Amino acid sequence: MDNIIVRTATPDDAAELVDIYRPYVTDTAITFEYEVPSAEEFAERIRHTLERYPYIVASAYGRILGYAYTSAYIGRKASEHSVETSIYVRSGFGGRGIGGILYRRLEKISAAQNITNLNAAIASTAVQDEHLTNASIAFHKHMGYTVVGTFHSCGYKFGKWYDLTWMEKMLSEHTDHPGDIIPFGKTDII
Repeated sequence: MDNIIVRTATPDDAAELVDIYRPYVTDTAITFEYEVPSAEEFAERIRHTLERYPYIVASAYGRILGYAYTSAYIGRKASEHSVETSIYVRSGFGGRGIGGILYRRLEKISAAQNITNLNAAIASTAVQDEHLTNASIAFHKHMGYTVVGTFHSCGYKFGKWYDLTWMEKMLSEHTDHPGDIIPFGKTDII
């Protein structure tokens, strides 16, 4: 897709990002959230994430078409070189390369932060239905992630149990002395 601009999200983007996220909550099992967050709660999520990690949006023709961010994987010092990735693309715009653009940018930013491991927790199912396909697993495989394992029947939504598949991608070698983590705001990459 042409004319894609990637930039850092701001709390002012919250309402538009909620619009993108809403159908994931109300119509799919992709997220295990039951309630659509308010714009105020979403703005706080953006602020909190940007304290240390990237939160980026892809836009074209005056509207945001997708967003992605990283967050603490476990939240303990020993795991600080690992992050969890998240991505959402506006309904009707999947399969146009927006997800790849966002993830490649997240990888570049994460490498500059001295992150070594990208981890993705993906809702999955043995039997696809109207609420969940395994397209996200296919996308992550396309982006170079590998399946690590699956937690079975750990999410209940729409009267059905869903699995959670973990995937990972290594960005760099695991050395004896990894560099200090550089907060996103101190990098010069967007």
